[in-house]
Amino acid sequence: MEGDSFSGIDNGTQLDDRVLQIFQKSFAQVQNILDHNRLLINEINQNHESKIPNNLSRNVGLIRELNSNIGRVVGLYAELSSSFTKSMDTSSEEDLSGAMRSDGKAGHKRTRPV
Repeated sequence: MEGDSFSGIDNGTQLDDRVLQIFQKSFAQVQNILDHNRLLINEINQNHESKIPNNLSRNVGLIRELNSNIGRVVGLYAELSSSFTKSMDTSSEEDLSGAMRSDGKAGHKRTRPV
């Protein structure tokens, strides 16, 4: 991911640097949550295999935390989807406005290779 924009989406549409940073931040958050979930699942499995009453009781809280984390991941992906859709809508509007000539007739917008 070199440069200030990410190209290659929708026939070369470019996302601005701010949108790319939002994506990177969100994916990093998701990865951190998933890494933590892996640890929770390992602990839940160990507690279950031990069959010790206190460990089994602890699993209730761990499973609640795991469930909450999954909800957070779903929320982050929903935000990502919304951000992506908005950025594509903005790009489409810019393409359409650039395609109209001053006489009101549709023209062709030329794009230069990056």
